[in-house]
Amino acid sequence: MKKTSTRLADGRELIYYDLRDDAVRDAVDRRPLERTVTTSEIRHDVLLGDSVAVASHRQGRTYHPPADECPLCPSQGERLSEIPDSSYDVVVFENRFPSLAGDSGRCEVVCFTSDHRASFADLSEEQARLVLDAWTDRTSELSHLPSVEQVFCFENRGQEIGVTLGHPHGQIYAYPFTTPRTALMLRSLAAHKDATGGENLFDAVLERELAGERVVLEGEHWVAFVPYAAHWPYEVHLYPRRRVPDLLALDEGARSEFAQVYLELLRRFDRIFGEGEPPTPYIAAWHQAPFGQLEEFEGVSRDDFALHLELFTIRRTSGKLKFLAGSESGMSVFINDVPPERAAERLREVAS
Repeated sequence: MKKTSTRLADGRELIYYDLRDDAVRDAVDRRPLERTVTTSEIRHDVLLGDSVAVASHRQGRTYHPPADECPLCPSQGERLSEIPDSSYDVVVFENRFPSLAGDSGRCEVVCFTSDHRASFADLSEEQARLVLDAWTDRTSELSHLPSVEQVFCFENRGQEIGVTLGHPHGQIYAYPFTTPRTALMLRSLAAHKDATGGENLFDAVLERELAGERVVLEGEHWVAFVPYAAHWPYEVHLYPRRRVPDLLALDEGARSEFAQVYLELLRRFDRIFGEGEPPTPYIAAWHQAPFGQLEEFEGVSRDDFALHLELFTIRRTSGKLKFLAGSESGMSVFINDVPPERAAERLREVAS
């Protein structure tokens, strides 16, 4: 992998990740852009104990442009985009309309391929490995920023999810705090460790799932399963067999096998609802241990956390979506219409 860092016309950082070591990235951003001005602010909810990012500048972000005006495609002639070069393998750049900025963290966009019509599932294993390497590199770089406590790599796919740009891409959020979902995991981890005399909860969950009926696929280094208490109609968790706290700690065996396993998983997601259906909307979310201090989670260290990816769709059946209505949105109590065992069975049925 070759990494080349440059700056866009408004000062934002852009990084090319190339498969070829001889790639030259010297194209200049010719757009007449002024410096980006953001209004991102973190507000703490004293009743719930969580935080909300208020970012009014995002109201003006690019919204469903036609394909020939996509800001994530390479620049061609006088059609200038966020990527100055006329081609790329993988590109990461600072979001022009970030939810988090400055002391409130940082937001980046990850373009998986220059092919506007593709999806992550269309990538080759070599390309998917390059994306993994980019995620890992950005996790490392962002973790060293003084305002960052947790790094979150994710992909939103499909208009049903709320995606406003059709180009295959994901995002990275670098939070200035430990996110509420991760904090819940850490509290459960600490409680289980205390109650069992030291057993790791993530290890126990993985062992239970391996012995059960919800495993979707297995590799030498990775296991994918539908969790016992899945929140979403089709939800799969992907774990490395060897527990590690973050992407940085994956060994070469796991890194090499990841692309094969993950691409197969994504392709199965696109076959869940049968032929002729539009692409399955999904969210793919990496869960990594925070880089900040964990004193509030007594007895737990970063090494106790288990890196894993959670992949889920809001489509519950053909032509129907799972909406977060009263119980889910009002009380955070999910109601799942698809039994996890049936979801796992279906994902095994649609194997390549």
